[in-house]
Amino acid sequence: MSLTIVVDYESGNLHSAEKAFQRMAVEVGAGEVIISGKPEDVARADRVVLPGDGAYPACKAALEGHSGLHEAIEEAVRVKGRPFMGICIGMQMMATVGREYEDTPGFDWIGGEVVPIAPSDTALKVPHMGWNDLIVTGTHPVLDGIESGDHAYFVHSYQVKVADPAHRLAHAEYGGEVTAIIGRDNMIGTQFHPEKSQRAGLRMISNFLSWAP
Repeated sequence: MSLTIVVDYESGNLHSAEKAFQRMAVEVGAGEVIISGKPEDVARADRVVLPGDGAYPACKAALEGHSGLHEAIEEAVRVKGRPFMGICIGMQMMATVGREYEDTPGFDWIGGEVVPIAPSDTALKVPHMGWNDLIVTGTHPVLDGIESGDHAYFVHSYQVKVADPAHRLAHAEYGGEVTAIIGRDNMIGTQFHPEKSQRAGLRMISNFLSWAP
């Protein structure tokens, strides 16, 4: 039976993500979805989901504080080629470095840096919070059925600036372009919360659970 691990490293409430992934796994026959912070579970997973809420340095420190967990994720994704989805800070950690409060190394899976959102319109509040339209500019199996104009739910003050424009698959407009989705090869990341993004988010989760790179 296929196994999807939603990684628990004590960085946010995983309840809504767990329910959304479990619901879609039943709908598409994608096997079991479990929450775990055990490296041995990540090692046997067919798919890995890394959520994250809060500040980048705190999330990275929390992940590194779980012995062997980061190494297990690297092994699963980079060596074994397991499908990976990063959500919010989990997506930001895919980049080379985070600039929130202090420079913090990321996974360097997708070249780029995590920088503050700086809307050109000073009336726009930061954090960027609420619904926004996606503008899809790239292709990826997880984006099947996702189109520009679909809505997604964002809560963030920082975004990934990719080194290679081909790795930014979608953005939103918020006083300028704000990265919404990054990805390449067997990995994808969403700045928004797909588990809270209704139709579009559930479609992406369904696609991810059905994806076999």
